Amino acid sequence: MIKLKDWNPTYFLQEFKGSVYNGEFPTVPEMFIISTRRFPDKPCFTDFEGPNGSRRTLTYAEALQKIQTLAQWMAAHGLSHGDRVAVTGKNSPEWAVVYLAALFAGGIICPIDYALHEEEIVNLLNTAQPRFLFVDVEKYDWFASRQSPYDVYSLSPRQNERYAYNLSSEQTNAIVPCTEKETAAILFTSGTTGIPKGVMLSHFNLISDAFAAQTRMILYSTDVFYALLPIHHAYTMLAVFIETISVGAEVVFGKSLAATRMLKELGEGHITMLLGVPLLFNKLCAGILKGIREKGIVVYGLMRFLMNLSYIIKKVFKVNVGKVLFRPVLKKANLLTIRVAICGGGPLAPSIFKIYNELGIDFVQGYGLTETSPIIALNPVEHFKIHSVGQYFEQYSQMRIDNPNEDGIGEICVKGTMVMQGYFNMPEETAKVIDADGWLHTGDLGWLDNENYLMLSGRAKNMIVTEGGKNVYPEEIEDAFQLETDIEQIVVQGYIADKALRSEELQALIYPSDDMLASVKVSREEAPSNLAVAERLSAIVGKVNKQLLPYQRISKITVLEKPLEMTTTKKVKRTYTNA
Repeated sequence: MIKLKDWNPTYFLQEFKGSVYNGEFPTVPEMFIISTRRFPDKPCFTDFEGPNGSRRTLTYAEALQKIQTLAQWMAAHGLSHGDRVAVTGKNSPEWAVVYLAALFAGGIICPIDYALHEEEIVNLLNTAQPRFLFVDVEKYDWFASRQSPYDVYSLSPRQNERYAYNLSSEQTNAIVPCTEKETAAILFTSGTTGIPKGVMLSHFNLISDAFAAQTRMILYSTDVFYALLPIHHAYTMLAVFIETISVGAEVVFGKSLAATRMLKELGEGHITMLLGVPLLFNKLCAGILKGIREKGIVVYGLMRFLMNLSYIIKKVFKVNVGKVLFRPVLKKANLLTIRVAICGGGPLAPSIFKIYNELGIDFVQGYGLTETSPIIALNPVEHFKIHSVGQYFEQYSQMRIDNPNEDGIGEICVKGTMVMQGYFNMPEETAKVIDADGWLHTGDLGWLDNENYLMLSGRAKNMIVTEGGKNVYPEEIEDAFQLETDIEQIVVQGYIADKALRSEELQALIYPSDDMLASVKVSREEAPSNLAVAERLSAIVGKVNKQLLPYQRISKITVLEKPLEMTTTKKVKRTYTNA
């Protein structure tokens, strides 16, 4: 078995240097061509959208043919070098083909969150100004029926003539290919209201980060990745999609967290690489432990003893006995084929991290930002630490802790091949996070141990990361309450809803207006515990929650007796403490 210390993930690239690519790294299209030449007949893109939920698969050669055909069509229909193509929809081979075709045509891809409301997507499109929009079936009619500066096409065969796979052109246009330092993708991190920020990532950013991650983990062409989380997100896009094509592996596109569908895809897809957020891994773990408990207290006690023993053997002797000891448990959960599981996008309880390793699954955590392509750190499978989000990649990056306190905790700053080019058309915003020496200031707090393992201590920014890995921007939620006269002040923050699982949800700190208290005849002192006040505020929050996406909704209200401190510009100072 190959040891990580002896592994060079880029060993095969030299064979293609000078023929397929000439840069330090291949571009994304060049990387796909290399994998196709290495593994033309291997499965590449798979889903279970065939008749009666049957398997659909494109080999690398078949996928390349569809990609090049669509790229030529784009060029023939007006896509020039550096033009943008937007795609929004559920995970699918069609989504992947559109993504790659835009890059093959010399364009820039703009993946957009399909869960956003149509008007919010339009806001992002107004910033991206794409030449084409490819959209999934549920929202196709809405976009196709409105006047817009971009042409609308479909990711679904239901719109036969506008379907991505059916677009071809006999006209041959010269395509100017992108170079590795040119922008490959623009990813929007926020801005469902106002002017959104678009993170510009180059081909060099994406491919170098894919191989940087492989210095902490060996990937094989025989691996099967599971794209269950939305692929527009930087985490899934790089750690699943780009990683897959960098080694010639297969990706299975999942569309739902529904247990029956997920178990089917895990089993029939023979998944080996499972990447997810805490919500997914907590859900799977709860199901496994429930099944064990149902066998009685004696069996449960014995299993827990064996799990602890398995963990000790794995940590001390580097031998994974869990896969043998717990084979029936893993088989029932359709996790037997899983080789590695990776959690990112939010905090995970160390106890959950430990359970998966006890059961024989190599389970690790990583850390990153959209602005860093996104992976900054990753635990090595052979030497993981359950309280760490991993080591940074010394060959590709540098990391430092700015202004550390007496415990060594300070702001995490990173510099390296994965740091973004900047925010799209926002040089001033870019300068706020990337200093003159090229250091990206993450806004997150942490510390490094003597082996360069990063420990997160909290977030310096206001952004909240939910259990499901979603980024929540509290100001956007607070803005929805501006017309509510019963509320004088409102601040949205995260709180730990389940201390055991460290799951984070949203609460609102509310300072009611004088008029509202007068209308219910309640004094300031009585307000925090008064039922009438609670009911009035709950009704307002409930109304606003209906306008928000599920992960943005407030689940707890705290009524304040005293107003929160404000700045001279009448903004609430966020100096409160999480409840």
